[in-house]
Amino acid sequence: MKRKICILTGTRAEYGLLKGILGIIKNSSDLELQLIVTGMHLSPEFGLTYKFVQNDGFHIDRKVEILMSSDTPVGISKSMGIAMIGFAEALDDLKPDLLVLLGDRFESFAAAAVAQLFRIPIAHLHGGEITEGLVDEAYRHSITKMSHLHFVAAPTYYDRVAQLGEDPEHIYLVGGLGVDRISAIKLIDKKSLQDKLGITFEKRVLLVTFHPVTLDKSSALEQLRELLKALGELNDVTLIFTYPNTDTDGRIIIDLIVKFVSKNKNAHVFSTMGEELYLSCLAVSDGVIGNSSSGLLEAPTLRKGAINIGDRQKGRLQASSVINSEPNYLSISSAIEILFSPEFQDILEKTKNPYGSDGASKKIVNILKNISLDGLIKKKFHDQ
Repeated sequence: MKRKICILTGTRAEYGLLKGILGIIKNSSDLELQLIVTGMHLSPEFGLTYKFVQNDGFHIDRKVEILMSSDTPVGISKSMGIAMIGFAEALDDLKPDLLVLLGDRFESFAAAAVAQLFRIPIAHLHGGEITEGLVDEAYRHSITKMSHLHFVAAPTYYDRVAQLGEDPEHIYLVGGLGVDRISAIKLIDKKSLQDKLGITFEKRVLLVTFHPVTLDKSSALEQLRELLKALGELNDVTLIFTYPNTDTDGRIIIDLIVKFVSKNKNAHVFSTMGEELYLSCLAVSDGVIGNSSSGLLEAPTLRKGAINIGDRQKGRLQASSVINSEPNYLSISSAIEILFSPEFQDILEKTKNPYGSDGASKKIVNILKNISLDGLIKKKFHDQ
């Protein structure tokens, strides 16, 4: 019988990273793909991105509705509770041999907790990473402790997962999935991209993604206002905004961005772009600005600069293409000047991505296919 591999996805960015793995499993003669779609994918507000999944030829086995209309701490907490109920029903029905979870989202945390009760082994992707400005930091390490197989992106992350007491024999250094996806996509040229987006690019282009800052002292609203103040002074720059994730206060960010775009003709906002359009925008841009992990994970491979604002990504490995900025107008404006400078452009030409090269998806699936599952569910704490 084929080994049943169940994969969960709740966001557009997460799906992009998982897409290579999904494709390999789908075409495997030894594996059966089971796909659970949840979270932002099922929200009209965020573009019903489950349709991207279907258009890519993947069968969705279960759609688990979890999102409340509120993004307050109470609303997110209720979403987690609803998620556990939905995932319990889905896993009870699908009965997978392995559950694959990526990263640090609350959806993945809820799924991991449920899988424990069903005694389903968990394969965790991108564990061991640090994001000190996010509550997701705790979710990620908690998922690591509930998981049985670990696929990490860099040697530092390998060491950190081992430090958490995981079996070194079950920690695999495979590289970053973001790097993997860039090599697999045929990027759209600049002219075609402008036609698809309905935008005529100015002299320069900046891709802007700003997510909630769940653990920072200053609020997301305060930080975004400082960013928009700096961006509002850029007259010859096309600004392409993408929506934030469904974290606490996400809708406040969306409202402020929409108001800014309505008053600035050089600014445009998209609830969702899809992997191909987003990476193509990144490839033709002069850089990315905000606090998204994309600036650290994918931008270095395309040799694009990234202005990383605040502490949301603090602790992650960074390439020489990353400019760190305090979440205030003066610091952000200074970072933009550096980004556009000839000296920094010279640095970009020599940038290397600390998350390695491509091939991660194939390595992961090969291990999922061949590893013995006997006794995997019974873990021991491995002291350093």
